Amino acid sequence: MPELPEVETVARTLNALVAGKTIRTVTVRLPRIIQRPREPEAFAAALEGRSIRSIGRRGKFLRFELDGLVLVSHLRMEGRYSVCPADEPIGKHTHVLFHLTDGTDLRYKDVRQFGTMHLFRPGEEFAQPPLSKLGMEPLDDAFTAEALRRLLGGRRAPIKPLLLNQAYVTGLGNIYADESLHKAGIHPERPASSLRPAEWTRLHEAIRGTLREAVEAGGSSVRSYVNGQGEMGMFQFRLYVYGREDEPCRTCGAAIVKTVLGGRGTHVCPVCQPYRKARAQKPAGKASAAIPRRMAGRAAESAARPRSQNK
Repeated sequence: MPELPEVETVARTLNALVAGKTIRTVTVRLPRIIQRPREPEAFAAALEGRSIRSIGRRGKFLRFELDGLVLVSHLRMEGRYSVCPADEPIGKHTHVLFHLTDGTDLRYKDVRQFGTMHLFRPGEEFAQPPLSKLGMEPLDDAFTAEALRRLLGGRRAPIKPLLLNQAYVTGLGNIYADESLHKAGIHPERPASSLRPAEWTRLHEAIRGTLREAVEAGGSSVRSYVNGQGEMGMFQFRLYVYGREDEPCRTCGAAIVKTVLGGRGTHVCPVCQPYRKARAQKPAGKASAAIPRRMAGRAAESAARPRSQNK
């Protein structure tokens, strides 16, 4: 699934390609992509004659700002947008076509057919699903180390699944959670409540630094991702742990280990990200537990002798 850097890159490339253009008509070839309004005919009719002002991002969602409407689009697993001449043959898995007045099409293609589109009046999109369910933006100024600690620090769950929960921090996915935790030197299974203040600072810096580097590189093309111009991202060549099972860590040389945490493949360097689970403590209140082993042994020998020998 495209994560924050990939969606941000798509938004930027689409801005360069279609911002300022006007939608003439819309063709919906797969109705279930359209979530609001439910009728694809109403969706198409609402967009006719609307100009595209700009394309932005909220979490992993694209926000098309139009004249009097906002289109919220989620790419899900393999959704992608492209711009091409209107007379170009329609490719397989192309489900929505925005026919523009300049003779080009903005086309949405989705092999897995999991993508969604919602139409809202401006401002309404933030108060209703899906955007109303999203948490903090990790590249916003409000996302500080202290804000991150307050958000997650009281939870006993492992830190990685919490980072993946879009209701807490939006935009982070499997790739950048693994990379950020490695950069911060924190094992993904560590309970969030066990992190010390310095570790929250390192994690905050790692998240923002990793995401910014990935945006500059155009995202990561680890499977099928390309931007709005059909270009691959380049950050996959800078990954330290994700997708590098059994390969040497770029920091220390130890072999990268892949595990499963919360149902997600998780990549860890056992040297850079050590984690020793706390041993279970013995129940308190038993006198024998406080006797040193050597003394306990002598006491056992004495108890085993006949009483006559102990006198």
